[in-house]
Amino acid sequence: MRQGKIWRCFDARWILFAQVLRGEGTEGNPLLLELTVNDRKRSVDVDPSLRLVDLLRDVLGLTSVKEGCSEGECGACTVLLDGEAVTSCTTLAVQARGRSVLTLEGLAARGELHPLQRAFEEHDAVQCGFCTPGMILSAYGLLKKNPRPDEEAIRRALEGNLCRCTGYVPILRAVRAAAEALS
Repeated sequence: MRQGKIWRCFDARWILFAQVLRGEGTEGNPLLLELTVNDRKRSVDVDPSLRLVDLLRDVLGLTSVKEGCSEGECGACTVLLDGEAVTSCTTLAVQARGRSVLTLEGLAARGELHPLQRAFEEHDAVQCGFCTPGMILSAYGLLKKNPRPDEEAIRRALEGNLCRCTGYVPILRAVRAAAEALS
């Protein structure tokens, strides 16, 4: 289970409650949400109960963000929020106000694969692909903080992401290879 999941849900409920008390985001009165998504400033009107996964997929059309369990257990919806891996299905969109969100679409520069994406491809760490965006973003978040992670650090970073296909060995191999290529 990703650390802090319960607290994020708790925080989200209090944020929503406070906004409703102030009369923000009630029916017919949506909230203006300003955030940065994949290095691009965005302003959208949202219902205060809209989850981040729904904003990214349904409003902004960023379909790399997958919804698997809707409970924050599988990690398929993982994005980076100010550099931290979060499950977007348990995060309200309003929690991203004024913050930066990174999805898989924002990882590749000028249409070229990021070394982490290339490593996943080269090490056969992708099968059905459903978990791949979340795995890659969790690994990317780790490598930004710790460019030379040991095996335990990689496992901890990926522990909130479930894969039903590869058995994790190729995924771990890919993250190690990407760390070497990037350092």
